[in-house]
Amino acid sequence: MKSKEQKQKDLNALTEQLNNSKSAMVVGFNKVSVNKDQEFRHQLREAGANYQVVKNTIARLAVKGTPYEGATEHFKGVTAIAWTESDPVILSKAVSKFVKDNAELYTFKAGVVDGRVVDLKQVQEIASLPSKEELISKLLFVINAQAQRIVTVINAVPRNLAVVIKQIGDKAPETKVEAKEESAEVKAEETKPEESTEQSAETPEMSETAPEAEQTTAPETSQEATPEAEEKSE
Repeated sequence: MKSKEQKQKDLNALTEQLNNSKSAMVVGFNKVSVNKDQEFRHQLREAGANYQVVKNTIARLAVKGTPYEGATEHFKGVTAIAWTESDPVILSKAVSKFVKDNAELYTFKAGVVDGRVVDLKQVQEIASLPSKEELISKLLFVINAQAQRIVTVINAVPRNLAVVIKQIGDKAPETKVEAKEESAEVKAEETKPEESTEQSAETPEMSETAPEAEQTTAPETSQEATPEAEEKSE
């Protein structure tokens, strides 16, 4: 049997631990084997929680003046308290699942989350939420995905610029050939007026020779007519 001093030490330790915790679950049990009790404790440790079977008088004194004082009325029969200083969702998952799987041995009495007393249904709703670690993991995934997209865009700018420059370089010889063809066409067009000018210059010469031909043929005709006229006169 514990001494009065030992009971006071247990009370002070429990009060301090509850004051530093974020949530707590009060459960009851009946005819629990040692193995089952060890199994429950093991799952609570994995959830980062503490677990202790307490006397109702000590539990009432321990929660007095703390956020867990609202659960005082549930300290009846055999009582055990599980509490955690970390994520209350993990504790809610562990307690609600174990009590559900072992309903013939364990009963859920009450829970206290952020100073508010909750029942089993509310604890199960809390347990359905993603844990803090899961939320952080999802957030990091979103951040990393956005960062990867930004890096991809940044890397794509010089790569696309290099592609454009290469395309311009590939098209450069074609542009020079086109420029040469255009200059040749311009020169051909410039030579056409000169030919027409030479042809027009030759035309007046032909017109000047035409009167000379007429002048030479006209006297010959008059000379041939004179002997015929002389024969007629004879």
